[in-house]
Amino acid sequence: MKKFGLIVSLALLSTALAATPKDTLVYQGSSDIPTLDPVMTYDTVSGRIVENLYETLLTYKGNSLTELEPLLATSWKASNGGKTYTFKLRQGVKFHNGDTMTCDDAEYSFERALLVNSAESWTWFLVESLISGDVTFAKLNNAVECKNGDLVFTLPKADPAFLAKLAFTGAAIVDKEYSAKIGEWDGKEANSKQWVGKDLNDSALSKAPNGTGAYQLVRRDANNLLARAFAGYWGKKPAIQNVIFQKVTEQASRYEAIKRGDADVIEPGPRSTLSQLDAPGINIIDGLPNTGARAFFMNESIKDDTLLGSGKLDGKGIPANFFSDVNVRRAFSYAFDYDRYIKEVQLGKGVQRTMLLPDTFPGYAKDVKTYEYDPKQATAYFKRAFGGELWKNGFVLKMNYRAGAAASQTAAEMLKRNIEAINPKFKVEVIAKQWSTLLNDSKSGKEPMVILQWAPDYADPDNFMYVFYSSNGYYFPRSNFKDASVDKWLDQARATTSASRRNSLYKQVANRAYQLAPYILIPADVSFTVVRDELKGVSKGAYNPMVNFETGTLWKDLSK
Repeated sequence: MKKFGLIVSLALLSTALAATPKDTLVYQGSSDIPTLDPVMTYDTVSGRIVENLYETLLTYKGNSLTELEPLLATSWKASNGGKTYTFKLRQGVKFHNGDTMTCDDAEYSFERALLVNSAESWTWFLVESLISGDVTFAKLNNAVECKNGDLVFTLPKADPAFLAKLAFTGAAIVDKEYSAKIGEWDGKEANSKQWVGKDLNDSALSKAPNGTGAYQLVRRDANNLLARAFAGYWGKKPAIQNVIFQKVTEQASRYEAIKRGDADVIEPGPRSTLSQLDAPGINIIDGLPNTGARAFFMNESIKDDTLLGSGKLDGKGIPANFFSDVNVRRAFSYAFDYDRYIKEVQLGKGVQRTMLLPDTFPGYAKDVKTYEYDPKQATAYFKRAFGGELWKNGFVLKMNYRAGAAASQTAAEMLKRNIEAINPKFKVEVIAKQWSTLLNDSKSGKEPMVILQWAPDYADPDNFMYVFYSSNGYYFPRSNFKDASVDKWLDQARATTSASRRNSLYKQVANRAYQLAPYILIPADVSFTVVRDELKGVSKGAYNPMVNFETGTLWKDLSK
């Protein structure tokens, strides 16, 4: 019977049935799976798979974003002023190949992540917590150690977000002996240098993953993946025995599949298309928390002369420091019609936030001023900018957006219309650009103005506030925004474990950001997901966006 069930599931990879079997979950998304190596898992598509094949020391408790519970650990304690964390590990846990998980595996997993620290990986924020200065093998050994069977982390300084970072999907435990056998790093210093910064997206471990999760990989190709329940799983046995992930690029095809019952969960399109899914058997769960933050970046030091036109305020271009004048940034902020965007793009389901931090996260301050669409205020600030030269001579601004991103295009064109209506000498050119090129150019500080979004790596305000507002943050090269007070407050927030003190500091940053207007905050969407009625375990009450964007829960917690 087990063999027959597996054959049926394999057939499903290429042949649609009238309805998926009760023990099988079929998910359809628009993208391929970049990697199954935890160290490189830094995209939502890979994360949806890896979080079910592998496990971390800690996980989020239920739908909470602030409460953590043990997973591969059974308990932990902090000491030494928050600079030492000691974890008791779960006993009797098996990897998919039958090996028993040990402390050596856990130590190796984190040392491997710290050692590789690829530019395309999530590991930068683990290094930030555990390593001071350059990464060396001696520092790896000191940062992560096994002592009497316990896993011990030693931090150079306290990090209030450290535990949340350990719940990130990529911080999973891998099998040391197995990894070395298939050609991965063997854990020895003598062979370590060749692995520093290495791109492991297509690593041996990605091709043949071996985790402790409730599901193990059976088969994977360019468009399909099949996983089955792991018979040796240490936890509760899942009701879903087979999971099929299918790449279906056409939105219309995904919609038809879930209507027919060929798919249980799909990646939906924008809210404006939801009416197409109003059909029997489909459950649209709306009003879910949005844990992303999106904004127009106004680059204060543009590093691409080809996007500057004349490079002067002569009506034929802009200077490289165009957005360094706070009056320009404030004028642009008053020129965006937030209410219209919520009404027309988000169909009334949008929230104007006070800061670039999800309103469900600790540290979010509701009582901070926000900008509103006000052409008179925009005009006043434009007239003050650059001592009146901007208003007198005008400008030409080139603004690129991600090709195919309808919401970003609409937002950009809305801003363009409003700005050009203020002064006929103002010109904004809105141009579509391929996503990979746009990302690289913005990372290099080339883009004058661009729309970008950040999704959380871990449920802590630091992952947004430092990323967006610090001059040492991940997004600094894209905005070149720097303020001494903001930097000081963010560093202070990293140095204290007091939640009230951190919240107070983040509110100070938000108020200062309102004054300096480094970003135009695009209203946040209200999230939703689409599943078949018969799929149980997906609900508002169970939904945790840090686990999975579509279901808010792991495969093992679903049933039909």
